[in-house]
Amino acid sequence: MCFADVLLKIGQKMLLQSLLSLILILGVVAVAVPAKEKRVHRHSDLSDHAHDDSTGFQYDHEAFLGKEEAKTFDQLTPEESKDKLGKIVDRIDTDKDGFVSHGELHQWIKHRQRRYIEENVLKHWKEYDQNKDGKIGWEEYKNTTYGYYLDEEFDDVDDKASYKAMLTRDERRFRTADRDGDGIATKDEFTSFLHPEEYDHMKAVVIQETVEDIDKNGDGKITLDEYIGDMFTPENGESEPDWVLTEKKHFTEFRDTNKDGFLDNHEVAQWILPGDIDYTDNEAKHLIHETDTDKDDKITKKEILANWNMFVGSQATNYGEDLTRRHDEL
Repeated sequence: MCFADVLLKIGQKMLLQSLLSLILILGVVAVAVPAKEKRVHRHSDLSDHAHDDSTGFQYDHEAFLGKEEAKTFDQLTPEESKDKLGKIVDRIDTDKDGFVSHGELHQWIKHRQRRYIEENVLKHWKEYDQNKDGKIGWEEYKNTTYGYYLDEEFDDVDDKASYKAMLTRDERRFRTADRDGDGIATKDEFTSFLHPEEYDHMKAVVIQETVEDIDKNGDGKITLDEYIGDMFTPENGESEPDWVLTEKKHFTEFRDTNKDGFLDNHEVAQWILPGDIDYTDNEAKHLIHETDTDKDDKITKKEILANWNMFVGSQATNYGEDLTRRHDEL
């Protein structure tokens, strides 16, 4: 083999190695870029949707079914949705007396909400427990979530600064969830990391994250403009909708309890973590009140199916074709 052939083979080998390295790096970056999770807005609320029956029942669907299961119903025909709902009603009626009581409905909603959290944690657990030892260490989580994305080589990557801030925030939350301070999260500790609104010892982190997100000038307090700006930004001279005026009133009359024009940490806690509110209990009462036609404080399967689109969605309700809340036929 001549010297030129040797050089050619060496060059080909180096090129192949470079391509493989590039593919590996790009693959890691594609996988490792962390998703920007939504901030926790309120303690144990049942849906990210507004609870306004005049505009739709998405809140009720997610409360009754859980967020993931509600999505599956949105892909069904109305007939399929009603059929599945009927089977669910049979499961809710645990004493088999033909009625769904407030207690039975309350327990069902709590079960569905807890199941959503458990399924969400399990999904992430499989992603982050890389060595399959039944625990997730901080380094394990960090490397899986951020990986090469924060390496020196990638200084030109867009939003690198924001991802570094997310890393700092994640570490603070992880350290708070890690109650024994060993740098390793058990299943329960990891659950409190992903769903801090469910745990009393995580309240301070939830409050701090909320203030940091809304407080644009970094003074540690939330002004009225910052409060509204987090929810609504007018475009092209757009006028403020009525709900914005309502929120301004809530800020000045209810949220800003000491009337100093700001929301401090204590006031933010009262806003997003009102500990005396049981959302599952309220939703059970709401569903019974809206569907209990004979007002005996319990609902039959017939009453539920007559108002099926309040409990579950379908292709029709998902695309806005079902316009009445009590219409049993499309």
